[in-house]
Amino acid sequence: MIGRVKWAEFALATPELARLGWERFERAELCMLATLRPNGWPRVSPCELDLVDGELMLGMMWQSQKPRDLLRDDRCALHSCTSNRMGTDGDFKLYGRARDARDAAVRDAYRAAIRARIDWEPSDPFHLFAIDVTSAGFLMFGDDAYGMAWSPEAGTRRWSQRLE
Repeated sequence: MIGRVKWAEFALATPELARLGWERFERAELCMLATLRPNGWPRVSPCELDLVDGELMLGMMWQSQKPRDLLRDDRCALHSCTSNRMGTDGDFKLYGRARDARDAAVRDAYRAAIRARIDWEPSDPFHLFAIDVTSAGFLMFGDDAYGMAWSPEAGTRRWSQRLE
């Protein structure tokens, strides 16, 4: 679909940005997930994520609010966990659309990835979503502030600002 790509395609299109983002997700082993509540207000929740066969995957408790939001409206945002107020670790944001992953082989691959990472695996029932990327950005604060942004339509854009 135009305007949405799988993580592997995103990483091919803009490898540096994908690397910066995944490093931050992997460091915390979770992200902050923003979904839309039925009344239109945002819901922000921590969520574990994994890369499975080139797909960015989010597993969730069965019938909890996050997956119910995504099943109703697939738009979402993922944000790296910020560890200090100065933002010197860098800040990654990904905007996307969630796809309900019901295929048994995909779910088995996800279970294997979780088992390899934390020696645990979810039992049925659980929700699993693949996140298609619609745009992403990275911003590093501090003396040598810089940023990058990407979308399928505009490609990768970069900027920097030396603060003095």
